[in-house]
Amino acid sequence: MQIVDCGICGYRQVLELQGQLQERRRAGEIGDTVVVVEQPAVITLGARKTANRLLVDVEELARRGIEVVEIRRGGGATAHNPGQLVFYPIVHLQELWLGVNEYVRTLEAIGVELLVGLGVESARRKGLPGLWVDERKIASIGVRVSRLVTCHGMAINIQNDLSIFNFMVPCGLDGVVMTSAQKETGRTYEMGQIKERLTTLLHRYVGRASSHHILEKASGDVRPTTAREP
Repeated sequence: MQIVDCGICGYRQVLELQGQLQERRRAGEIGDTVVVVEQPAVITLGARKTANRLLVDVEELARRGIEVVEIRRGGGATAHNPGQLVFYPIVHLQELWLGVNEYVRTLEAIGVELLVGLGVESARRKGLPGLWVDERKIASIGVRVSRLVTCHGMAINIQNDLSIFNFMVPCGLDGVVMTSAQKETGRTYEMGQIKERLTTLLHRYVGRASSHHILEKASGDVRPTTAREP
């Protein structure tokens, strides 16, 4: 698995990169790849139109330096800005022997373990992809799968300015309160160290799904499996 760290990079540029990597992964030209990035202020609108709810018009957002981009991923409106850790896996689900639901749960497991290392206990909520600290949402997931290869992914609030979420209804969920690792702990984090930890977790969780399949195939027992959490 290759990890591509884009630093702080514009959303549209990273979106184009994902498309290129997805095509190359489908063609077998590259292996599984994960794009890791922080992004300038942007609100993205997902495929579920009823969950795309802005509270101010696009012109006002532009005046505030916030871009709005419509994209083809699951879920509704969400936001990105510096201090938020975003990662976009470009992986072949069939080769990993993962279904879409198992893949989303794998991303959530990565997020849970990453946040534990930052001093934050988070959890899943049934029917609501992402991670929560009690009633506060700390991470969002929106994925798209095309011909078995994924794009888009997960955004975890580390120490970003949460006021950007005041201009929208996050994921179309009325009354949701967004939080971050910094807000929960009062600490400041080194993003480079967090990216190193993320890299370790990606290799462990996603790589393990592939390794488990290889072991079963070698033993002559070829059947679909899913990545299991420790």
